[in-house]
Amino acid sequence: MDTEPEELQFLGFFGIYREAYKIICSWSKIFTKITLSLILPLSFIFLAHIQISEFLFAKILRNEDSLDTTPVDSPRYNLILDRLSSEWTAFWLFKAAYLLIVLIFSLLSTSAVVYMVACVYTAKEITFRKIMSVVPKVWKRLMVTFLWNFIIVFAYNMVALLIVILIAFAVGPAGAAGAAVLLILLVVYLVGLVYITVVWHLASVVSVLEDSYGIQAMIKSKALIKGKMWVAGAIVLLFNLAFLLIQIAFEKLVVHGWSLGVASRVGYGIVCVMLLFFLILLGLVVQTVIYFVCKSYHHENIDKSCLADHLEVYLGEYVPLKGKDVQLEQYYV
Repeated sequence: MDTEPEELQFLGFFGIYREAYKIICSWSKIFTKITLSLILPLSFIFLAHIQISEFLFAKILRNEDSLDTTPVDSPRYNLILDRLSSEWTAFWLFKAAYLLIVLIFSLLSTSAVVYMVACVYTAKEITFRKIMSVVPKVWKRLMVTFLWNFIIVFAYNMVALLIVILIAFAVGPAGAAGAAVLLILLVVYLVGLVYITVVWHLASVVSVLEDSYGIQAMIKSKALIKGKMWVAGAIVLLFNLAFLLIQIAFEKLVVHGWSLGVASRVGYGIVCVMLLFFLILLGLVVQTVIYFVCKSYHHENIDKSCLADHLEVYLGEYVPLKGKDVQLEQYYV
């Protein structure tokens, strides 16, 4: 980063994007290799799963329609029933395999990009081979943090559902009052979900660069994000909106775009993949920049030489930053 640590705290919404863009452009060669090896497969798998899921589910729907018009207990009925059972099994096995592969590639991509940005920040000499040697040792820490986030989101959704059910019984299903209450609850729910997402993204960076992971990383992230929540929240919302728009465009133009022709659908598919992998790369760099911005905002000046030492690979093992190294010296402006 060209920006001094003391100046990072003043970066706002656009400043964080500019800083991330400069980092990507300055180290485009290594970021290109990371993208081709990890982020591009992740993007392709995500979009391909939409197409394959649509194909498998369409077959299931056709067989269910045929089942409704077939006499019960007839040979054809039993044949269709067996076929449906096999298709549902294949569908859910595909979904499970997809989620596992996407999770692995997501964690590996996060590890590589966060480590890379930290090396850029310390002006440390880095190669693609070094990054890939560290990544397999870091992603396990990210997995623990992800599992804790999953537990928190699951509990949050269960509590939200319980509250909606209780209010529905108290207020009633109909009327303007019920609709107004549900709208308020929806807004509150979305705000809470964005907050959890921001904390999780920052906790992922903490898990890579510090000795904390899991719930400890979430707690540290919660403390770090104070004062920068609005900026980080706006960035997360923008990325989620862009992600949703790419997904919708792919479904409309590629999955359901039969009238456009094969060549056009392939072309639109390539464009969607390119947009998605650039969005993922930019998002991972941005979330790492936010980490350093939050550190600077809380007057915690990271010692670059100390950070560089702990980013080294000693005897083939990744050594994360210790708490005393990251509870950085206080400086005052």
